[in-house]
Amino acid sequence: MKAKCLCLFFASVFLMILGTGAFADQAEREESRRYIKAYFPDKEIALYVIKSFEPTPPEINYDEGFLVIHATLKDEAYLTSLGFRIEPHEGYILHRKDAAAPMALATQSADTISGYPCYKTVEATFSDAQAMVTAYPNLAEIIDAGDSWKKENTSGGYDLFVLKLTNKTITSHKPKLFITSAIHAREYTTSPLALAFAHQLTDTYQTDADSRWILDHHEVHLMLHANPDGRKQAEGGASWRKNNNTDYCAHQTPGADLNRNFDFHWGGSGASTYTCDQTYRGSHAASEPETQAVQNYMKAIFDDHNGGTPGGLVSDDASGLYIDIHSYSELVLWPWGDTSNAAPNGTQLQTLGRKFAYFNGYTPQQAVGLYPTTGTTDDYAYGELGIAGYCFELGTAFFQSCATYENQILPGNLPALLYAAKVARAPYKTPAGPDILSLSLDNAGTVTATAVDTRYSSANGTEASQAIAAAEYTIDTPPWAQGTVAHALHATDGVFNATSEGITGTVDTTGLTAGEHMVFVRAKDANNNWGAVSALFLTVAQPGAPTAAFTFAATDLTVQFSDQSSDANGSITSRAWAFGDGATSTQTNPQHTYAAAGSYTATLTVTDNDGLTAIDTRQIVVTADDGVPVITNGETLTGLAAAKGDWLYHKVLLPSGAANLTISISDGSGDADLYTRFGDKPTQSDYDCRPYKWGNNETCSNAAPSSGATYIGIRAYSAFSGVSLTVSYQ
Repeated sequence: MKAKCLCLFFASVFLMILGTGAFADQAEREESRRYIKAYFPDKEIALYVIKSFEPTPPEINYDEGFLVIHATLKDEAYLTSLGFRIEPHEGYILHRKDAAAPMALATQSADTISGYPCYKTVEATFSDAQAMVTAYPNLAEIIDAGDSWKKENTSGGYDLFVLKLTNKTITSHKPKLFITSAIHAREYTTSPLALAFAHQLTDTYQTDADSRWILDHHEVHLMLHANPDGRKQAEGGASWRKNNNTDYCAHQTPGADLNRNFDFHWGGSGASTYTCDQTYRGSHAASEPETQAVQNYMKAIFDDHNGGTPGGLVSDDASGLYIDIHSYSELVLWPWGDTSNAAPNGTQLQTLGRKFAYFNGYTPQQAVGLYPTTGTTDDYAYGELGIAGYCFELGTAFFQSCATYENQILPGNLPALLYAAKVARAPYKTPAGPDILSLSLDNAGTVTATAVDTRYSSANGTEASQAIAAAEYTIDTPPWAQGTVAHALHATDGVFNATSEGITGTVDTTGLTAGEHMVFVRAKDANNNWGAVSALFLTVAQPGAPTAAFTFAATDLTVQFSDQSSDANGSITSRAWAFGDGATSTQTNPQHTYAAAGSYTATLTVTDNDGLTAIDTRQIVVTADDGVPVITNGETLTGLAAAKGDWLYHKVLLPSGAANLTISISDGSGDADLYTRFGDKPTQSDYDCRPYKWGNNETCSNAAPSSGATYIGIRAYSAFSGVSLTVSYQ
C-alpha cells in the first residue's frame, strides 16, 4: 500500500509540474529567476526534483539538507507545496567562486578550468591523451569518431576523439568497455574521472597484474569529451548543459540536450519540445552530430546482440559494456529510463548496478527512477544493440569542488570502473559471482586470498548471496582461453560453505622459465556463477637470485618505504621503486608523498651483483590529513562522551583486501548513535550504516569493505559518557 500511495503521489506531483515553472509555457519560462536554497523534507523528494526540474538544480547539500535552485516565483510556490522551505541564495555564483579560490590561487594552471585546478580544459585533456599515446604507443591510440556541431557547421569546434587502450601486440578478438563523459557540458567531474582511469591502466601496466591482463585481453575506449563545444562554454563558469547548436534558441540557451537525442525511444516524456529548455530533445532523433558520432562508434565496436530486433532479451554470454559518466546525484542507473517496467535483462542489469554501487557508495536504481527520460545513451546501447548500458551520476554538484572530487569521487569510482573493465567479457553473468580479495603469493609459491560473494550495495534492495563452491588459478593464460589448464585452490578451513571463504594453494612452477609470469585467480559460488578474475605476478627466480621485500609506514599522504631485500650469495646492487602513481625512485629507503588519497600498488625491483632480479609488490592505502583521529585494527577507545546533538568522529584506514570489518560501541550512560560512511564523515542523512537502536550497544559490520578510510561518527541522541569504541578487521 505504501509503494502504491507513493507512486500515486508522484503521479499527482508530475501533473502539478505541468502547470508550474518546471514545465510552464514560454512566457512563464522567461520570468526573472533568483538563486534559492530549497530545504527538502526528505532525500527521495530531493532526487525527484533534481531529475524533473527545469533548469536542473546545480547543487545538493546533503549535510545541511538543501538544493540550490535557479527559480521563478511560481517555482518557489511549487516547491513550497512539496514541503520545501525556501531561503534566498543570491550570492550563489560568488559563493561558488569563493569556495574554489583558495586552491586556485595555490595551484591554478592555464591548462585547467579557472578556480578548479583538478579539471583540465578540453584542449589540455586532448593533449594529455596524446601524451599517453606517445608514452605508451603499444597500449594507446586516438581515434577520430566525428565532429562537434560547431566544427561541422561554423568555424572552430572540435574533433570527437576516442582514446583506445589495449595491448596492440595481442590481436585476438577482445571484449570492449566504452565510456563517454561530459556529454552534459557543466558536469565538471566526468571527463577528469575518465582520464584518470586511463592513466591508472597505462601507468600501472608494468606493475599491476590486473591492469596488465585487462589491456592484454580487453579493450577500453574513452570518449573523454562527448560535447566539447558545450564544455568550452561551461569552462567559463556558465551552467551549460547542451551542445552549442545555435539553430536552437540562439539568443538564450542554445543547443540540444544530447542525452535526450539518441535514436531509441526518442521523443517521449522526460524530454522537452521547447528549444530553450535544458532538456530540449533536438529537431529529430539523432539530429546532432555528437549523437551520431557516439551511435556510430557503438555500432562500429560492438556486436549487435539484438539481431536487428531492438529491445529484446540478450544472451547471458553477450559481451560488451557501456558507461556514460554524468553528475550529479550519487546514483548508478540502468535501462529503462522511459518506463517502470524492467528491461528484459533487468535482473542482470540490477546485479551489476548493485556491484558498481558497492564500490562508489551510490544508490543503484533503474533509470526511470521517479521520473521518465527518453532518447538517452544507456537506453540506446541496451535497446538498439543489447549492450549492458549504465549511467554513473557522480557527486553532489555540477561544479564540484576539487577536494570532494579528489577525496571522494575519484577513490570511490576508479574501483568501479576497474571492475567494469574486468567484467566486460560477460557483464550479464560474471557480476553474479564472487570477488577475489587480499590476493597474495609468498616466496614459497603459496597463493592466499579471500573469495567473497556479498559485495553488493544494499541501498535499494538486497542482492542474494551464495556460499563459495570452488576456486582455481591458471598461469599465463586466462581461464576463458581455449586449452587453459586450471588448478584447484582449497578452502583455508577445509570446506567451502560460507559466502566469504579464505582460499589457498601452492602454485606448481614445474617447467616454468625463469622470469615473470601471471597467475589468474577466480572463484565460483553455489549457483555455479564464476566471478571476476583477479591476478598477480609470479617471479620464477634463477638460481642464486635475490629475494625482494619491503615494509612501509604511512602518515597521511606520505609513506616511508624500507627495503628489506636480501641475497644469500651476493649483494643487492640497485633498486627500482614504482609507487603506483607514476612516480619512481632508486633510493634504498625512499619517502614518497601521494597527491591524493587512495589505494596504490607499490613495487620494488632489486638487482644483485650477478644481474639477477626479484620483485615485491604491496598495496598502499593513504588518506589526507583531515583532522579526524585514526583508530587502528583491534583498538578500543574508552571513556568517550558528548553533549546532546554533538558528534565524535574517528576513522579506520583499511588496506586493500581487508575483510570482516566490525565497528562497535558499548558501555556508558546516555544514548549514543553509531554511524559509518566510506570516504567521508557520516551525517544524519548520509551514511552507510546506522543500527537505529536505543542505548549504547550498536554494531556495524561489512564483510568486504572498500580499501581506504571508513569514517565513524558517534552522535549524541542524548548526552552520553563512558562509551567504548572498538574496531577490528581481518
